[in-house]
Amino acid sequence: MSHGVTPARPHHKLTEDGRRLREVLTYARRGSRFSPKQQAAWDRYAERWVIPDDALDAPDFSWSRWFGREAPLVVEIGGGVGEATAALAARRPEVNVLALEVWRPGVAEGLGRVGEAGATNVRFCSVDAVWTLEHLVAPDAISELWTFFPDPWHKTRHHKRRLVNQEYAALIASRLAPGALWRLATDWADYAEQMVEVLDAEPLLEGGVVERWAERPVTKFERKGLAKERTITDLAYRRVTGH
Repeated sequence: MSHGVTPARPHHKLTEDGRRLREVLTYARRGSRFSPKQQAAWDRYAERWVIPDDALDAPDFSWSRWFGREAPLVVEIGGGVGEATAALAARRPEVNVLALEVWRPGVAEGLGRVGEAGATNVRFCSVDAVWTLEHLVAPDAISELWTFFPDPWHKTRHHKRRLVNQEYAALIASRLAPGALWRLATDWADYAEQMVEVLDAEPLLEGGVVERWAERPVTKFERKGLAKERTITDLAYRRVTGH
Protein backbone atom coordinates (compact mmCIF):
# COMPACT_ATOMS: atom_id res chain seq x y z
CA MET A 1 0.00 0.00 0.00
CA SER A 2 1.65 3.22 -1.09
CA HIS A 3 1.02 6.34 0.92
CA GLY A 4 2.23 9.87 1.45
CA VAL A 5 3.53 11.08 4.78
CA THR A 6 2.78 8.46 7.42
CA PRO A 7 1.49 9.76 10.77
CA ALA A 8 3.77 9.27 13.75
CA ARG A 9 3.90 5.74 15.10
CA PRO A 10 2.68 5.18 18.69
CA HIS A 11 5.36 6.03 21.27
CA HIS A 12 6.65 8.66 18.82
CA LYS A 13 3.74 11.09 19.20
CA LEU A 14 4.60 14.26 21.07
CA THR A 15 2.57 17.05 22.63
CA GLU A 16 2.99 20.59 21.27
CA ASP A 17 5.63 21.32 23.90
CA GLY A 18 7.62 18.21 22.95
CA ARG A 19 6.63 15.78 25.72
CA ARG A 20 5.71 12.21 24.87
CA LEU A 21 1.96 11.86 24.48
CA ARG A 22 0.18 9.44 26.80
CA GLU A 23 -1.81 7.13 24.55
CA VAL A 24 -4.45 4.48 25.15
CA LEU A 25 -2.92 1.40 23.54
CA THR A 26 -4.07 -2.21 23.37
CA TYR A 27 -0.85 -3.50 24.92
CA ALA A 28 1.72 -2.66 27.58
CA ARG A 29 5.45 -2.64 26.91
CA ARG A 30 6.98 -5.52 28.85
CA GLY A 31 10.59 -6.40 29.59
CA SER A 32 12.87 -6.73 26.60
CA ARG A 33 15.66 -8.98 27.92
CA PHE A 34 16.32 -12.06 25.77
CA SER A 35 17.13 -15.53 27.07
CA PRO A 36 20.21 -17.13 25.44
CA LYS A 37 17.91 -19.23 23.24
CA GLN A 38 15.92 -16.18 22.16
CA GLN A 39 19.14 -14.26 21.43
CA ALA A 40 20.39 -17.12 19.26
CA ALA A 41 17.12 -17.16 17.29
CA TRP A 42 17.22 -13.37 16.90
CA ASP A 43 20.81 -13.47 15.66
CA ARG A 44 19.97 -16.20 13.17
CA TYR A 45 16.69 -14.95 11.72
CA ALA A 46 15.91 -11.32 12.58
CA GLU A 47 17.70 -9.74 9.65
CA ARG A 48 15.60 -11.76 7.21
CA TRP A 49 12.26 -11.98 9.01
CA VAL A 50 11.85 -8.92 11.25
CA ILE A 51 10.65 -5.68 9.66
CA PRO A 52 12.38 -2.81 11.53
CA ASP A 53 9.99 -0.30 13.08
CA ASP A 54 11.38 2.64 11.14
CA ALA A 55 11.03 0.80 7.82
CA LEU A 56 7.30 1.46 8.07
CA ASP A 57 7.98 5.20 7.81
CA ALA A 58 9.30 4.91 4.24
CA PRO A 59 6.95 6.62 1.75
CA ASP A 60 7.24 3.66 -0.66
CA PHE A 61 6.81 0.95 2.00
CA SER A 62 5.23 -2.28 0.74
CA TRP A 63 4.56 -5.60 2.44
CA SER A 64 5.24 -7.62 -0.71
CA ARG A 65 8.77 -6.23 -0.90
CA TRP A 66 9.51 -7.46 2.64
CA PHE A 67 8.05 -10.86 1.85
CA GLY A 68 9.83 -10.99 -1.49
CA ARG A 69 6.64 -11.95 -3.32
CA GLU A 70 2.98 -11.16 -3.93
CA ALA A 71 0.72 -13.60 -2.04
CA PRO A 72 -2.49 -13.53 0.00
CA LEU A 73 -1.88 -11.67 3.27
CA VAL A 74 -2.71 -13.33 6.60
CA VAL A 75 -2.32 -11.13 9.69
CA GLU A 76 -1.88 -12.29 13.27
CA ILE A 77 -2.37 -9.71 16.02
CA GLY A 78 -0.46 -10.56 19.19
CA GLY A 79 1.30 -13.81 18.39
CA GLY A 80 3.00 -14.08 21.79
CA VAL A 81 5.88 -16.54 21.53
CA GLY A 82 4.84 -17.74 18.09
CA GLU A 83 3.35 -21.14 18.94
CA ALA A 84 0.29 -20.72 16.71
CA THR A 85 2.21 -18.58 14.21
CA ALA A 86 4.76 -21.27 13.41
CA ALA A 87 2.33 -24.17 13.22
CA LEU A 88 -0.26 -22.38 11.10
CA ALA A 89 2.25 -20.69 8.76
CA ALA A 90 4.05 -23.99 8.11
CA ARG A 91 0.75 -25.47 6.90
CA ARG A 92 0.09 -22.50 4.60
CA PRO A 93 3.23 -21.94 2.50
CA GLU A 94 1.13 -20.23 -0.17
CA VAL A 95 0.32 -17.19 2.02
CA ASN A 96 2.32 -14.33 3.53
CA VAL A 97 1.87 -14.28 7.32
CA LEU A 98 2.40 -10.93 9.03
CA ALA A 99 2.85 -11.44 12.80
CA LEU A 100 2.24 -8.23 14.75
CA GLU A 101 3.78 -8.58 18.23
CA VAL A 102 5.22 -5.73 20.32
CA TRP A 103 6.97 -7.92 22.92
CA ARG A 104 10.50 -8.39 21.56
CA PRO A 105 11.39 -11.57 23.51
CA GLY A 106 8.16 -13.06 22.12
CA VAL A 107 9.27 -12.11 18.62
CA ALA A 108 12.68 -13.68 19.23
CA GLU A 109 11.09 -16.89 20.47
CA GLY A 110 8.65 -16.82 17.55
CA LEU A 111 11.56 -16.54 15.12
CA GLY A 112 13.04 -19.71 16.58
CA ARG A 113 9.73 -21.58 16.38
CA VAL A 114 9.10 -20.47 12.80
CA GLY A 115 12.63 -21.52 11.86
CA GLU A 116 12.19 -24.93 13.50
CA ALA A 117 8.87 -25.39 11.67
CA GLY A 118 10.60 -24.75 8.34
CA ALA A 119 8.32 -21.84 7.49
CA THR A 120 9.86 -19.02 5.47
CA ASN A 121 6.62 -17.09 4.87
CA VAL A 122 6.39 -15.16 8.18
CA ARG A 123 7.49 -11.58 8.81
CA PHE A 124 7.39 -10.08 12.30
CA CYS A 125 6.59 -6.45 13.03
CA SER A 126 6.53 -4.77 16.47
CA VAL A 127 4.62 -1.61 15.65
CA ASP A 128 1.15 -1.16 17.19
CA ALA A 129 -1.32 -3.35 15.28
CA VAL A 130 -4.16 -0.81 15.13
CA TRP A 131 -1.84 1.89 13.76
CA THR A 132 -0.33 -0.55 11.26
CA LEU A 133 -3.72 -1.71 9.97
CA GLU A 134 -5.00 1.84 9.74
CA HIS A 135 -2.05 3.32 7.87
CA LEU A 136 -0.27 0.51 6.04
CA VAL A 137 -2.87 -2.11 5.15
CA ALA A 138 -5.27 -1.32 2.33
CA PRO A 139 -9.02 -1.90 2.63
CA ASP A 140 -10.04 -5.43 1.55
CA ALA A 141 -6.39 -6.60 1.68
CA ILE A 142 -6.36 -9.29 4.40
CA SER A 143 -7.32 -12.84 3.46
CA GLU A 144 -7.46 -14.11 7.07
CA LEU A 145 -6.89 -12.59 10.51
CA TRP A 146 -5.95 -14.36 13.76
CA THR A 147 -6.36 -12.89 17.26
CA PHE A 148 -5.67 -15.59 19.82
CA PHE A 149 -5.75 -14.78 23.54
CA PRO A 150 -5.48 -10.98 23.24
CA ASP A 151 -4.67 -9.17 26.47
CA PRO A 152 -7.95 -9.30 28.45
CA TRP A 153 -7.30 -6.09 30.42
CA HIS A 154 -9.58 -7.65 32.99
CA LYS A 155 -9.83 -4.61 35.30
CA THR A 156 -12.94 -2.67 34.33
CA ARG A 157 -11.06 0.63 34.11
CA HIS A 158 -8.76 -0.94 31.52
CA HIS A 159 -11.49 -2.35 29.25
CA LYS A 160 -10.97 0.63 26.95
CA ARG A 161 -7.60 -0.90 26.05
CA ARG A 162 -9.13 -4.10 24.71
CA LEU A 163 -8.44 -4.72 21.04
CA VAL A 164 -11.96 -5.91 20.29
CA ASN A 165 -14.02 -2.77 20.70
CA GLN A 166 -16.42 -1.00 18.37
CA GLU A 167 -13.89 1.39 16.85
CA TYR A 168 -11.13 -1.14 16.23
CA ALA A 169 -13.55 -3.81 15.01
CA ALA A 170 -14.84 -1.46 12.32
CA LEU A 171 -11.28 -0.70 11.17
CA ILE A 172 -10.24 -4.37 11.16
CA ALA A 173 -13.40 -5.46 9.33
CA SER A 174 -12.73 -2.88 6.62
CA ARG A 175 -9.25 -4.37 6.03
CA LEU A 176 -10.60 -7.90 5.53
CA ALA A 177 -11.27 -9.02 1.97
CA PRO A 178 -14.92 -9.91 1.30
CA GLY A 179 -15.40 -13.47 2.54
CA ALA A 180 -12.23 -13.39 4.68
CA LEU A 181 -12.32 -14.89 8.19
CA TRP A 182 -11.36 -13.27 11.48
CA ARG A 183 -10.61 -16.07 13.95
CA LEU A 184 -10.41 -15.26 17.66
CA ALA A 185 -9.94 -17.15 20.93
CA THR A 186 -10.03 -16.05 24.56
CA ASP A 187 -10.06 -17.68 28.00
CA TRP A 188 -11.88 -14.77 29.66
CA ALA A 189 -15.65 -15.26 29.66
CA ASP A 190 -16.51 -11.55 29.90
CA TYR A 191 -14.16 -10.75 27.02
CA ALA A 192 -15.80 -13.48 24.94
CA GLU A 193 -19.17 -11.84 25.66
CA GLN A 194 -17.78 -8.45 24.68
CA MET A 195 -16.34 -9.90 21.46
CA VAL A 196 -19.72 -11.35 20.49
CA GLU A 197 -21.53 -8.12 21.35
CA VAL A 198 -19.07 -5.92 19.42
CA LEU A 199 -18.62 -8.18 16.39
CA ASP A 200 -22.32 -8.99 16.06
CA ALA A 201 -22.97 -5.23 15.92
CA GLU A 202 -20.39 -4.64 13.15
CA PRO A 203 -22.32 -4.54 9.85
CA LEU A 204 -19.34 -5.78 7.82
CA LEU A 205 -19.12 -9.03 9.82
CA GLU A 206 -21.22 -12.12 10.41
CA GLY A 207 -20.43 -15.10 12.62
CA GLY A 208 -20.20 -15.99 16.29
CA VAL A 209 -18.91 -18.59 18.73
CA VAL A 210 -17.67 -21.77 17.02
CA GLU A 211 -16.19 -25.12 17.97
CA ARG A 212 -12.49 -24.99 18.80
CA TRP A 213 -10.50 -24.54 15.59
CA ALA A 214 -8.71 -27.88 15.32
CA GLU A 215 -5.74 -26.41 13.40
CA ARG A 216 -4.90 -23.97 16.19
CA PRO A 217 -2.28 -25.56 18.46
CA VAL A 218 -2.82 -25.52 22.21
CA THR A 219 -0.64 -22.59 23.29
CA LYS A 220 0.94 -21.61 26.58
CA PHE A 221 -1.88 -19.11 27.18
CA GLU A 222 -4.51 -21.75 26.53
CA ARG A 223 -2.83 -24.22 28.88
CA LYS A 224 -2.72 -21.56 31.60
CA GLY A 225 -6.41 -20.82 31.14
CA LEU A 226 -7.34 -24.50 31.24
CA ALA A 227 -5.24 -24.98 34.39
CA LYS A 228 -7.32 -22.26 36.03
CA GLU A 229 -10.48 -23.99 34.79
CA ARG A 230 -11.41 -21.14 32.47
CA THR A 231 -13.58 -21.85 29.45
CA ILE A 232 -11.80 -21.37 26.12
CA THR A 233 -14.02 -19.64 23.57
CA ASP A 234 -13.28 -19.71 19.84
CA LEU A 235 -15.05 -17.26 17.55
CA ALA A 236 -15.09 -16.87 13.78
CA TYR A 237 -16.49 -13.91 11.87
CA ARG A 238 -16.57 -13.51 8.11
CA ARG A 239 -16.41 -10.25 6.20
CA VAL A 240 -19.71 -10.03 4.38
CA THR A 241 -19.72 -9.61 0.63
CA GLY A 242 -21.63 -6.87 -1.11
CA HIS A 243 -20.34 -3.97 1.04
